[in-house]
Amino acid sequence: MFDRRDSLKALASIGLAPLGAKAFAQGSAASSSLDPYAAMQWGKGFEGQRKADLGDGTFLNPVFAGDHPDPTILKDGKDYYLTFSSFDAYPGIVIWHSRDLVNWRPVTAALKTPIGSVWAPELAKHKGRYYCYIPARFPDKRSIYVIHADKIEGPWSEPIDLHLPDHIDPGHAVGADGTRWMFLSGGDRVKLAPDGLSTVGAVEHVYDPWHYPEDWVVEGFSPEGPKIMKRGAWFYMITAVGGTAGPPTGHMVIMARSKSIDGPWENDPANPVVKTQSAREKWWSRGHATIFEGPDQKWWMIYHGYENGYWTLGRQTLLEPITWTADGWVKPLGGDLSKPLAKPVDLGPQPHGIALSDDFSTDKFGIQWSFYDPGANEMARVRREGGVLHVKAKGNSPADCAPITCLAGDQAYQMEADVEIDAGAEAGLLLFYNRRLYAGLGFNAKGLVMNRYGLQRPRGTSPGQRDAAAEPVRAMRIRLTNDRNILTIHTSADKGATWRKFDVQMEVSGYHHNVAYDFLSLRPALYASGNGEARFANFTYRALPS
Repeated sequence: MFDRRDSLKALASIGLAPLGAKAFAQGSAASSSLDPYAAMQWGKGFEGQRKADLGDGTFLNPVFAGDHPDPTILKDGKDYYLTFSSFDAYPGIVIWHSRDLVNWRPVTAALKTPIGSVWAPELAKHKGRYYCYIPARFPDKRSIYVIHADKIEGPWSEPIDLHLPDHIDPGHAVGADGTRWMFLSGGDRVKLAPDGLSTVGAVEHVYDPWHYPEDWVVEGFSPEGPKIMKRGAWFYMITAVGGTAGPPTGHMVIMARSKSIDGPWENDPANPVVKTQSAREKWWSRGHATIFEGPDQKWWMIYHGYENGYWTLGRQTLLEPITWTADGWVKPLGGDLSKPLAKPVDLGPQPHGIALSDDFSTDKFGIQWSFYDPGANEMARVRREGGVLHVKAKGNSPADCAPITCLAGDQAYQMEADVEIDAGAEAGLLLFYNRRLYAGLGFNAKGLVMNRYGLQRPRGTSPGQRDAAAEPVRAMRIRLTNDRNILTIHTSADKGATWRKFDVQMEVSGYHHNVAYDFLSLRPALYASGNGEARFANFTYRALPS
């Protein structure tokens, strides 16, 4: 288990004054008066990562820290399976399993073939077969695809194009007569063939979503994410409106119901069911919900939201208890989700998530690592041998070399790795948002290369040289510390025995969707551009005290 005191000692040893033990205590006291949520304490998982389970029968949101947007959940007997939008990351559509809704383990990455940027998917089971409906888009093509499997762990099929270019956010549903439907953004739907692998007939409009008052502060109407469920005599449609980012008060959850899956749909008089009322709340832009029955025979709602002050972490997954009212609507019970809640069921200590440190002795692509916007055969660029990840260089910079990224959900963390290059290559470590926005440090045969604002600048071979003549550099260990959106960089020429602080520290709180679009998060990344090969070893990650 990660120990906070060890972290403080380690940080003090490398000269990071703001995170030394004394300075950390002073900083915490100062920030507590400014941040009403500074005292929040999460459980600790692998490497000290944030974990919702507090170990006392309660949990503290998020249940998935870091970028896990558009959650789609499947109840399968006593088991629950969940997946998310994976956008430009491949392999993608990582499926997770839980029995208590709070602690989750990865099962598989179901999507191996790039079909573009993957938006809100839908995980479903029908007559013993598993399906995942996936909206995806390239710059010149948009559609919705389906993959299927007889077992949740796979193998999953290759994607099948359903030829639906004008919609996103499919929601699988089955009518009283057994007919399968796919509900779509904008209040539309289309009939599915009995096998769920093609559509039948044209898209039809069936619902005009509830609209908020014009003076509300939102990003835009954007009715999307329809989820259909049946309880008693009613079909319920849960929809997101208000835009998934933009102002913190925009995104929201609305409901409608009908006695028939064909409508007409009546809106909940209490709409919106969930909404961030103020930027002072802990969780912003809460929406894209699914309602489902939990293991305790009580009911729950799962959705995403941005963390106050941490747009860079992307949309994180939130779990909230609900109750059914006497007139057949739902009432959320979690408030602003800044306080611990009782777990759905307490199964005792459970592992959650995955360790991000990697000695590269086994293949962790698809579970931990993914390529950003990969080409058709990106996996051929990498191989593992003797605890070293060999990466064939590509492109000219982080912008076009398909960096290898992983997800971080901590407010403060540190990562480092040994990096070695061939003469024609450039490689390093990054905090990577997208091809237009990233920060970190790399090096090539001529010296250090600073990455900031998505731009590159040669910096010689040591922090003090600035624009001095460069000398050859072939190997070093690089450390990036992201302390609540302040990036500090250290380098070591002796595999971590001694460290030198890079002379530029960077503020990266603006590296997010409202600045650079794409609905992503700021991720730890390895990059290798140019010619030849780069080699990475001993990648370590650890969360810092929150």
